[in-house]
Amino acid sequence: MQSQTAIFSKLVKDFMRRVPLAVETGVPCARLIERLAAEDASSATVTDGQGRPLGIITEQDITRRVALRALPETPVEDVMTAPVMTIPADEYLYFAIARMRRHGLRHMPVVDAGGGLVGMLDLHDALAVAAERLVGQIDILTRDDSLDGLKQIKAAQVELAAQLLEDNLPAPEIQALLTHVNRDIYRRLVDLSLLAMEAEGHGPPPVGFCVVVMGSGGRGENFLYPDQDNGFILGDYPDDRHTEIDSWFIELAERLTGDLDAVGIPLCHGHVMATNPLWRKTLTQWKEQIALWSRKRNPTALRLCDIFFDFRSAWGDAAMAEELRAVVTRVTSANPVFLRDMYADDAEHGVALGFFRRFITERKDKEHKGKINLKHTGTLPLVESVRLLALSEGVENLSTLGRMRVLHESGFLGVDEYDYLFGAYTLITRLLLRQQVADFKAGVPVSNYVDPKFLTERERDMLVDSFKAIRALRGRVKDEFSVEVLGTP
Repeated sequence: MQSQTAIFSKLVKDFMRRVPLAVETGVPCARLIERLAAEDASSATVTDGQGRPLGIITEQDITRRVALRALPETPVEDVMTAPVMTIPADEYLYFAIARMRRHGLRHMPVVDAGGGLVGMLDLHDALAVAAERLVGQIDILTRDDSLDGLKQIKAAQVELAAQLLEDNLPAPEIQALLTHVNRDIYRRLVDLSLLAMEAEGHGPPPVGFCVVVMGSGGRGENFLYPDQDNGFILGDYPDDRHTEIDSWFIELAERLTGDLDAVGIPLCHGHVMATNPLWRKTLTQWKEQIALWSRKRNPTALRLCDIFFDFRSAWGDAAMAEELRAVVTRVTSANPVFLRDMYADDAEHGVALGFFRRFITERKDKEHKGKINLKHTGTLPLVESVRLLALSEGVENLSTLGRMRVLHESGFLGVDEYDYLFGAYTLITRLLLRQQVADFKAGVPVSNYVDPKFLTERERDMLVDSFKAIRALRGRVKDEFSVEVLGTP
């Protein structure tokens, strides 16, 4: 039996029609009609010489614009609907459904990362996957771009997470979906800010730029209420224009971070936001900053690297983020001493497991006494260890499970080690997400604390095994980056 909430984890590429009818400009309408009939197609995409969609012609277009109105030799570009709205193949299916419903579309061309046509999505096919009761929730999760609409989207995430947990969707997949929704909120708020700034006389962006998210947002591992970890990568510009250009981006940063806070993505208490000049630099300045951090290797520099190295583009020129990612990979994979120092700075982050398989619980914080902080003593030591190994091996994948998979495929992680670590991450994230949903429904502050007394016996046994697997991995990481192995003093 298909899951009733499967729609929220499916991608467009899994439901598109893979061989869409496509014609290039210049093809006569008569020829197009013949091909539509011969291939029993209800639409055709008009493409340029590189296979990128320029427009679309549907059965309705044939009826309204061609039949008895256009000469048979009329080129298709004269009657097509353009510009055409497209959807990436890797986009979530629910997002495509919402867009098609909002714009009254029955067909939408599907494109790859380069903008080339790879399929056609039919609204009827897509809706067949969605339970009728969920269509309303899809509409809420893709509301209009007003602040009120985005607030409703953020609030709807909790109910969605609860439904997906009940449906036994793996927690990492739920995290990926929550992150996707949050990045979409970023994209919409940046667009709103740019429109408002231009209308108010600030003008368009003075240089190209990219908004990046860091930490769990970069890895695709958001829980319910992540705070803001964001920054700007700016196109290079002359030094004598710094005051003018930086002032423009300060204005954008203040608007964006304020709006994010207003819709439910709170300000970062550590000021890891584009309003802080440390996280707002040109591409060249970022490259210099990474090189400086790798040379200085003091505790402050190492912690800043810990925050930054999981960055991902959320809006704008993604090529800037990709170029910077290549720099990070090159610098870290060639600098084992730097990685050793990063490990030393993270060494205190152990798992909450003591002698005789007993959990180490909170003692100082009265509010959470007797509970386990599953983020600081569970996911954090695992995420940090896997990140270090990935950086050492030149792995550019950002998600924790994705990094594990690459390390396993390369032979770095054995079958059993990979299996235990995969299970550990999946279990701990599920327990954390379940607790956060329960906290929200109980009307108490959402936190990362779980009371082991409320776990089943099987869950406690699995959690012990998970902690042991993570502890073993950290021991291996310690050996990998030890002074003796590196042969350094």
